[in-house]
Amino acid sequence: MKFDLHMHTCRHSHDAITDPFDLIKSAVAAGLDGIVITEHDYMWPESELEELRAAAPGLVILGGVEVTGRGGDMLCYGVTDPSVLPRGISWGELCREVHRQGGAVVAAHPNRWNQPFEKLVRDQNAELDGIEVMSNNMDDDLRKQAAKLLEKYPQYAQLGNSDSHDPRTVGCCYTDFDADIRTSADLVAAIKGRKGKALVRV
Repeated sequence: MKFDLHMHTCRHSHDAITDPFDLIKSAVAAGLDGIVITEHDYMWPESELEELRAAAPGLVILGGVEVTGRGGDMLCYGVTDPSVLPRGISWGELCREVHRQGGAVVAAHPNRWNQPFEKLVRDQNAELDGIEVMSNNMDDDLRKQAAKLLEKYPQYAQLGNSDSHDPRTVGCCYTDFDADIRTSADLVAAIKGRKGKALVRV
């Protein structure tokens, strides 16, 4: 199943221009099977997600959150209580809490803006489940660095995402999962089982 697991809307992310209903239209047009909306430090409640599901019944629509952690952003999936994931939380503490909730943590755009990614992981004792290896906001150099990280840390799942803030970029990169994903629990299992392959839409 083809999923874009990192995207923002103007409803809950100040830096996005995408209307939520335009987001799902773009996702369908891009041939995606599912999306995960990951606003900055905000997680869509089920009541709002149901509005979108009603408008696109063939599309799996899940909620995640991009947490502004200490040193960089982390994509969190399968979260049941986002209120205990404050801005500035250490990566180690974030991973422990998300795992306690039954979720998964994936580093968003590692090494972006000269982030010392590996040092931060070591210093904060972060037990990550995966890394984003390509997105609209990762240039060729960052993608090459991410590929090297996967070689060095084979336990990490690989995710390709759009990091879309504009409907035109939805699905430009995506993750093709060798798994049937209908719920957040299915998604977490697929990430932890490293069932996905990051791809660029052509």
